[in-house]
Amino acid sequence: MHGIKRVIFSKKSRVQYIDIIETYDYGLMLILDGKVQSTIRDEHFYHEALVHPIMTAHPRPEKVLIIGGGEGATLREVLRHPTVKQVIMVDIDIDVIKCSKEYLPQLSSGAFEDKRTNLIISDGRKFVESCKEKFDVIIIDVTDPLEEGPGQFLYTVEFYEAVKRVLNDNGIMVTQATSIYYSTYCFTTIYRTIKKVFEKAGCYSTWTPAYDSMWGFVYGSKGPDPKSLSKDDIDAILNQRGLINTKYYNGKIHEKLFILPKEIEEQLEKGGIATDKSPTFMPA
Repeated sequence: MHGIKRVIFSKKSRVQYIDIIETYDYGLMLILDGKVQSTIRDEHFYHEALVHPIMTAHPRPEKVLIIGGGEGATLREVLRHPTVKQVIMVDIDIDVIKCSKEYLPQLSSGAFEDKRTNLIISDGRKFVESCKEKFDVIIIDVTDPLEEGPGQFLYTVEFYEAVKRVLNDNGIMVTQATSIYYSTYCFTTIYRTIKKVFEKAGCYSTWTPAYDSMWGFVYGSKGPDPKSLSKDDIDAILNQRGLINTKYYNGKIHEKLFILPKEIEEQLEKGGIATDKSPTFMPA
């Protein structure tokens, strides 16, 4: 529950309900279909954890695909890596991008205007399935898999197989994977689904205050395994790339991200496999 000062923007787009509100504890907040997406105060916990473990694990990420990420913060963090030459960002809802640029410009910090950015308004799955290009890193920053929501078919075996096809030989993908506590079965199912597609798969989590939960992420790799990198490895890479002003992420945090509670570790093999015919859903 969040104390609301005022509602700044509210609209039903062709895809989802969009609200931007000002709260007492977290400042400006973006909400999609009733679920908190980003807040000014704590978004770096989520976005730095989503982006940097994967980007630092890749030896030279030059071409990146982002599915979702409409507020622009994921794009912002990707562009901080000087190796990046091109980012294709595919989002289904132009209204999220427009209102985020107008009311939450702190989140993108000019990333949409960066010459390396190619913004495409389209269905992320359709884009991947028809894509002829290859990417070093693919980051999936979409809404939770909710019944009737736009993201439910972005968490299935069929989709991850399409993602794997458009990754380069040493490419890595990562997806947000819901709360490890409030939707443990959904989190473990996403992990098991990606593990079915990729020989190297893993998961990690970070505390996100506005979500009031440890939030999960799952990756699949055709090359390096992010979990294998040490604190010193990460700090050396960040220093080499000039990423010395992160708010949250560093080598010490990297190692901590991969330490899951014992009870969650024990449930990782108990999830299902999400398919187009039988997708997984986060509790509403």
